[in-house]
Amino acid sequence: MAQITLSKLAHSYAANPNAESDYALKEMDHVWQDGGAYALLGSSGCGKTTLLNIISGLVRPSHGRVLFGDLDVTDQETAARNIAQVFQFPVVYDTMTVRENLSFPLRNRGMDAAYIAGRVNQIAQMIGMEDILNRKARGLTADAKQKISLGRGMVREDVNAILFDEPLTVIDPHMKWELRTQLKQLHRQFGHTMIYVTHDQTEALTFADKVVVMYDGRVVQMGTPEELFETPAHTFVGYFIGSPGMNLLDATVSGTIAHLQGAEIALGAGYGPLKGRTQIGIRPEYCSLTDGAGLPITIRRVEDVGRHRIVRADLFGQPFNIIAAEGAGISPEMTRVAFAPGKISVYADDWRVAGGAV
Repeated sequence: MAQITLSKLAHSYAANPNAESDYALKEMDHVWQDGGAYALLGSSGCGKTTLLNIISGLVRPSHGRVLFGDLDVTDQETAARNIAQVFQFPVVYDTMTVRENLSFPLRNRGMDAAYIAGRVNQIAQMIGMEDILNRKARGLTADAKQKISLGRGMVREDVNAILFDEPLTVIDPHMKWELRTQLKQLHRQFGHTMIYVTHDQTEALTFADKVVVMYDGRVVQMGTPEELFETPAHTFVGYFIGSPGMNLLDATVSGTIAHLQGAEIALGAGYGPLKGRTQIGIRPEYCSLTDGAGLPITIRRVEDVGRHRIVRADLFGQPFNIIAAEGAGISPEMTRVAFAPGKISVYADDWRVAGGAV
């Protein structure tokens, strides 16, 4: 296992990049702790897989270094980095049995036969394939083959890191939940450094201790699920995390007050002069419908999702979401929305601004 350090790392697929926009990965400096469980989260094309492939050695970065512990591995081939990688689409040997596929990495390293048998049985039980260990991989379903690929990536205990590139894409939803839970248990048991690429926030938040949110080739925030939800460092994090995501409204901020379309909103902190586009952000969970104080709102529809209801509305001509508790009353008289002041975030050019004491 190893601490992974990314030092002044950047990458471009262009032969002669001369502008920031030419870079698939903008320059970054990060340290990922030994034994941590990380999720790389972001929409398609944001640079997640490029970053994972640089860590694994499949891609050499245009600039910067990758270190495993104190060892610079930037120029090392993948095989020399002592990692396991599971790809989005299953990679299995059709002519081998499930048992032979799972044991392949261990047999290649000359491990003891008794150890191999025990480890293969342990992993087969984890992925729910102990009953078909002697069956050939040929003819198995796509999700069964992906489980084999997943198991083969986890069968070694001596790796520096295990890298997962959207490994549950072809797995059915129920099995996804089980496998995520089992991956988490495996991490707690053996303490491997794990990096898991996904565009699914549920996968990221349930798997990782720290979620690394990427946008347009940048890491815009690395934090716990709670930190991403409560204090999004970038408007993309606010929008991408949560269902529905954060409401973002253009506003002018002066001291402890936000001015919005002639209305004033009390903030939970004080702010100095801000430059660039200024917005306030409030999560739907921290908004409440009222029949008195608040901003005027027009309700378009109410969606009952079981645990709560999502109120789809318009605020000053913009779509606006409110989450109401399942038992909360919603009446025609409720034509205003109030914000919890301590839960309002302020952004300047998409980046969160820390407020001072009121």
